[in-house]
Amino acid sequence: MILDNLHSLKFFLPELTLTAGILLVILCDITLKGFRNRLNPLLTLFTLVLAAYCTFQLNHAPSASLFHGMLAIDGFAQFFKLFLLLAAVLVVLASLHSAELAPFHQGEFFALLLAVTLGMVLLANSSNLAMLYLSLELVSLTSYIMVGYLKTDRLSNEASLKYILFGAISTGSMLYGLSLIYGLTGSLNLYTIRDAFLSQGGVEGVNQFTILLILVLTMAGFGFKTAAVPFHFWCPDVYAGAPTPVTAFLSVAPKAAGFAVLVRFFFSGMSQTNGSQWAIIGGINWPLVLIAISVLTMTLGNVAALTQNNLKRMLAYSSIAHAGYIMMGAVVLTGEGVKSMLIYLFVYLFMNLGAFLVVTIIYDSDKTFEIDDYNGMFKRSPFVAVAMAIFMLSLIGIPPFSGFMGKLYVFGTVIDKGLYWFAAIGALNAAVAAFYYMRVLKAMLLEEGSGTTAPLQVSFLNQALLVALLIPNVLLIVFWNPIDRWTAASVQLFGGG
Repeated sequence: MILDNLHSLKFFLPELTLTAGILLVILCDITLKGFRNRLNPLLTLFTLVLAAYCTFQLNHAPSASLFHGMLAIDGFAQFFKLFLLLAAVLVVLASLHSAELAPFHQGEFFALLLAVTLGMVLLANSSNLAMLYLSLELVSLTSYIMVGYLKTDRLSNEASLKYILFGAISTGSMLYGLSLIYGLTGSLNLYTIRDAFLSQGGVEGVNQFTILLILVLTMAGFGFKTAAVPFHFWCPDVYAGAPTPVTAFLSVAPKAAGFAVLVRFFFSGMSQTNGSQWAIIGGINWPLVLIAISVLTMTLGNVAALTQNNLKRMLAYSSIAHAGYIMMGAVVLTGEGVKSMLIYLFVYLFMNLGAFLVVTIIYDSDKTFEIDDYNGMFKRSPFVAVAMAIFMLSLIGIPPFSGFMGKLYVFGTVIDKGLYWFAAIGALNAAVAAFYYMRVLKAMLLEEGSGTTAPLQVSFLNQALLVALLIPNVLLIVFWNPIDRWTAASVQLFGGG
């Protein structure tokens, strides 16, 4: 079902809510100068919650294509809308007491956060190449500003500049790939492009090299957003220089949006489906390409993380490695593979944001990101140290924490496909990752601190947020059936009919 502009509006309420929220935050910041410091975060949270409510209201809406094929609404789109809105809510709450952001006026920060969330929602739902590229640019431009938000900090400025340079190269390459697709098919709509490639005379004279070139160029844009090798170079420096709440956000939300658009582009536009099995068009062995990227990404991320002494940089390389694990689900070209990606992203949200929240709390008190300065943290704050231990163990994938379920699904998916060696490489990488995660636990729980022994000051809001992030990591495995059913329903992609 393809809807016109007028009939599409009732399905576009979450995006309209975010747009209105951006304008309200800007207006409040300009006019209500005496109240803006308190009102802006409340307006931002209200906007995100209202957008999530509007998304829930659309849960039983039929799959359709909005605005004459610009956006898709389906189970896949609904999953990522809720995922991205939840990530934004958690980051807003984590940023309220951040010592890094406190010296700076934060009105623009909340407006940018809403803008980047809007861009990611549009990106995850794009079914038109023009909308895909414009959404990607909205996400990128707002992210560049958020990374350089600490205007007087040299590392933040340097991180923003590197992010811009790598982003320009990656998105420029992607745009060239998209232009090749348009030149070959005469269409910007993913479903029309797929039909043109599948038809006998739809694309005359297209050889495998052209298709391969298109895949490589478009993967530059998707790889940049997901921090996959070899498009990962920006990640460690940008994560280290950005404000920690921004780093936490970048490590989860744009990465998820990148995987969402990768799946929608390749599975809807460059593949044909037979039930729950997809087959890439053009005769290119796409799974082999993705396997190579996945193995390189997880291996490089884990090996590089071993030598890091700065916890933000360690978590940056860790996030690169996790991109490799998530990509394992895309390799098999099945609905179960996509489901495993959604499950991994969902649990990754809670364990990674939890780890970054602990980093933020400790930096607010001690002004350090060095792992050696975490020595003796258990004596100063047993709750924070134990929380970090749970987040680290979940990131490793040790049961009974929810990270184990994420790895179980992606490893199980490739094993079902007969790729035992691929699963073994993933397991070996998980063992390597255990070393550097355990190093953090050793410092916090076993080592004696050489600095201050004063109790760590943690605000009530941050304590409550830590508990909220711990609960899914500890109890999600007990109440797993709803998550399994939700992600299974979210695999459904609109087919363009």
